[in-house]
Amino acid sequence: MAKAKKPGEADAAAAEPKSGKKMMLIGGLVLALAGGGGGFYFFKIKGQGAKGEVKKVAAFLDLPEIMVNLAPTPGQERTSVMKLKVSLELAEQKNIAEIQPLIPRVQDNFQVFLRELKATDLEGSAGVYRLKEELIRRVNAAVHPARVEAVLFKDLLVQ
Repeated sequence: MAKAKKPGEADAAAAEPKSGKKMMLIGGLVLALAGGGGGFYFFKIKGQGAKGEVKKVAAFLDLPEIMVNLAPTPGQERTSVMKLKVSLELAEQKNIAEIQPLIPRVQDNFQVFLRELKATDLEGSAGVYRLKEELIRRVNAAVHPARVEAVLFKDLLVQ
């Protein structure tokens, strides 16, 4: 037979689960407040120290438009043509004076490389990305010891 519970025992057993839920709720609230306070400190207070630093503005140098015949693909009746207009991104404005006299060398490197490409080499975003990486490598070799940060496509047409 079941024992008869005393009135004080039932209240103690019922109070324990409510107390555990309260503790979890309080713990979650404390954790959320701590996370919010840490985020505020990291993004607002700590970020204020970076405002005093002067950020350098990048410089851009436009190259003349390049138009080349691409290498023929086997079975292709007509030759493909590529028209390319790029801009060079430099770390500082003073680098333009260093690179400007070397533009004919950069154009020559680009022409030699681009004439070896096939239209299939430029298909999709992966092909354009490979082209960009190769152009960066070639321009930095041509203007060394100066450095170009990026080659930016302004116009790229393949027909």
